[in-house]
Amino acid sequence: MLRNELSLMFRRRRLQVLLFVLGLVPIAIMLAVRFSGGPDRGEGPAFLNQVTNNGVFATLAALTVTLPIFLPMAVAVVAGDTVSGEANLGTLRYLLIRPIGRVRLLATKATATAVFCLAATLVVAVGGLLAGVVLFPVGRITTLSGDTLALSTGVVRIAGAALLIGLSLLGLAAIGLFISTLTDVPVGAMAGTLGVFILTGVLEALPQVRAIHPWLFVHDWASYGDLLRTNVRWASINHNLVRQGIYILVFGSAAWARFTTKDVLA
Repeated sequence: MLRNELSLMFRRRRLQVLLFVLGLVPIAIMLAVRFSGGPDRGEGPAFLNQVTNNGVFATLAALTVTLPIFLPMAVAVVAGDTVSGEANLGTLRYLLIRPIGRVRLLATKATATAVFCLAATLVVAVGGLLAGVVLFPVGRITTLSGDTLALSTGVVRIAGAALLIGLSLLGLAAIGLFISTLTDVPVGAMAGTLGVFILTGVLEALPQVRAIHPWLFVHDWASYGDLLRTNVRWASINHNLVRQGIYILVFGSAAWARFTTKDVLA
């Protein structure tokens, strides 16, 4: 069932276009950096200043640029469409007639959404890496601590950072899954998920409410940068992963409670 769900998801034209656009974003950024002579020192997103010296950093620069807006927007679209999209098309009742059960169906939808989070991050990372390797020189990796790592070690660290970003999106995906069980209008679920993300981002930026920052799913999203230190700092990374796990548990349970008791009319 999961294989069928993934096949159907990635065959959808709008999803293919979404991934294509995500892949184009880092390429466009690297082309702009290459033909503008490079960013000014101290300006632009993190890691962008190092791209001209080492194209491998294009991966991190691309992920840094897309994480605040593009990746969450893509996740909101897919997560918001999981259940409400089937209801809107009139196929949800048909799916439930089959002897698979609501829990299994919801778990399949959730797993497919998680796979998309990782796939979207991978597309951005690969797009950035390819553009960086083609347009800029490649060599040893300079860490945020000022030391250098072998290229192979640095690439492994960067791949770990990309994986961490993908995992960081799972909390938002769980929220979107829950909202998707509340309505039969996919656009409403997508907008609601995106609205929650925007509100959370605003709260994270307000120092007046710093007391609640540790409870926000976007808190420590930037912890992937700690993997690029000579000695990896695990505290923020672990807090981020635990926080995403809590959001998955809470909103996954809420989605289960709602979906298993919902009257399916379409």
